[in-house]
Amino acid sequence: MRRWLLPLLAILVVLGIWELYVLASGVSSLVLPSPIDVVRALFNDRGALWHNFKPTAAEICLGLVLGAAVALCVAVALRFSGLVRDALYPSLVASQAIPIPILAPLLVVWLGFGLLPKLIMIALVSFFPIVVTTLSALAAVDPDLIKLMRTFDAGRLQTFWRVELPSALPGLFAGAKLAAVFSVLAAILAEQAGASSGLGELLTITIGNLETAEAFATVFVLAAFAILLFALLTLFERRALPWIHTQRDTQTR
Repeated sequence: MRRWLLPLLAILVVLGIWELYVLASGVSSLVLPSPIDVVRALFNDRGALWHNFKPTAAEICLGLVLGAAVALCVAVALRFSGLVRDALYPSLVASQAIPIPILAPLLVVWLGFGLLPKLIMIALVSFFPIVVTTLSALAAVDPDLIKLMRTFDAGRLQTFWRVELPSALPGLFAGAKLAAVFSVLAAILAEQAGASSGLGELLTITIGNLETAEAFATVFVLAAFAILLFALLTLFERRALPWIHTQRDTQTR
């Protein structure tokens, strides 16, 4: 109960401060709408928000799965081969310095306005955090366990499946939770580069029409979906790796 109550209380405090600031400062609603205006926009535009939310949510989920699958394969390749790691890792780091707004129009030109360029952009953004955390978890595997497997004449691949991969799963989930948040931003930038529907397109339209409350309502939906994704991944991690959370809960008591 406390785990949910405290974040909810913090959100209510922030909303209260926001409402008081709007009332006291007299700032124009075109610049900063009040929380009440945003809630009203959420209700009045619920049809448009839901219609545009569905394609954006599908893009985020598919792009996140694609990025996680590629990231896991790359992390395993980097783990198995020092040559591959030395050759590719600097390039992987450098790839994250490429701004999505520069890359997005190129992908639209090459691949059109369909789903594929959006999936690629989301996968690119979600890819790197998962690679880094998974690779770090693989490097942190207890060497005594690996030595123990060798005493049983286990091969390299068998040692990986039985020891290294299970030990790397917490890192994989940690990266996936980070990527879930980043992928929401990537989806918006991808849709703003070229789309006929989606929350990114809706955000562009509302900002262009000076419908600031509606734009804030769109951002609220995106933020809520990012929180939902993070919570679902955390729940799935607890189901898949119950011993990890048991250890953490014991340590925090």
